[in-house]
Amino acid sequence: MAEARADFPGLLTPAGKPWHYLDTAATAQKPQAVIDAVTRALGRDYATVHRGVYARSAEMTLAYEAARRRVAAFIGGREDEVVFTRGATEAINLVAATWGEANIGAGDRILLSQLEHHSNIVPWQMLAARKGAHIDVCPLTADGRIDLDAAAAMLTPAHKLVALAHVSNVLGGVLDIARAAVLAHGVGAKLLVDGCQAVARIGVDVAALDCDFYAFSAHKLYGPTGIGALWAKADILNQMPPYQGGGAMIDKVSFAGTTYAPAPQRFEAGTPAIVEAVGFAAACDYVDAIGLSAIHAHESALVAQLRDALGAMNDVRLFGPADSAGIVSFMLDGVHPHDLGTILDEEDVAIRAGHHCAQPLMEHLGVPATARASFGLYSSQDDIAALVRGIERTRRIFG
Repeated sequence: MAEARADFPGLLTPAGKPWHYLDTAATAQKPQAVIDAVTRALGRDYATVHRGVYARSAEMTLAYEAARRRVAAFIGGREDEVVFTRGATEAINLVAATWGEANIGAGDRILLSQLEHHSNIVPWQMLAARKGAHIDVCPLTADGRIDLDAAAAMLTPAHKLVALAHVSNVLGGVLDIARAAVLAHGVGAKLLVDGCQAVARIGVDVAALDCDFYAFSAHKLYGPTGIGALWAKADILNQMPPYQGGGAMIDKVSFAGTTYAPAPQRFEAGTPAIVEAVGFAAACDYVDAIGLSAIHAHESALVAQLRDALGAMNDVRLFGPADSAGIVSFMLDGVHPHDLGTILDEEDVAIRAGHHCAQPLMEHLGVPATARASFGLYSSQDDIAALVRGIERTRRIFG
């Protein structure tokens, strides 16, 4: 995919040299096609949506709703099942504040896993504290995957929700969502999936997976920041109460009482992220044109190459499964990941260093932080070579 790198203007330093960007799991660089779509929407085509009677507003409304259809199709859903949110974090909070408030009560249980991102932990802790519910934590396998055998033994009819990551943002392991859905539904629970790291790396078909909620963000899918999506089964979404009050989510307002718009508009109060939605759709088009199977194969080859290179270093500790999806986390003995990241930056190599919004996982691993290299469709063997050179320099500095 070397030719795709030219589509990403952010992959150059100010001096015009290659920037070895290995932090795609945090946020993906943007292709020119997405930048151009956002520029047109913010300039030549810009108008508000759903309200104006003039032609450009009508055209922008059509573009905004077309973006909803495009995003829904990207994950195998229907447009009436997709709510635009500020990102996956808000999508999960939306479910907690609506479905959770209506369906989780005192004594009920929620099952999470040891590797969840804070965005898939804290909203459930807040809900549990309000409702008197309990949170259970599914352990991991020896190679860092969610242990679904353990989950099967833990689940009871008291569990109302199972919330798990499709792909770990630290370890890169891919969860068998279809099996997780069978386990959750077997005890009458709903399954929410954090799909942030999955949608840009592996094909997602929510109907085939049979989950109940699927949350993801555009910016990890080569799209803009500030927008994401919540997919939910239509029958569940239609029963959920509103999330926020304001314009656009109403049917009729009077001081005697208010009625609400049907889903998904019921959950999109106020002026939406119009421009970002257009960019979101453009990102889906861009990724589909390349093909997720090709992207996954490309990233998998890079993961194998990097793990082999790091595995040959006796002072490097690798985390996660060998077949992780686009993500490699590691520790260099005697060097804090922040120090490693700083030295690598001097070499025009960008990695993520820290707890990755997964402090419970760090505690489980027995480390304060890890270094994380994460690939995108634009990543190359040159990026790996630059990373290895930077690690070797760091080893010399720290003696």
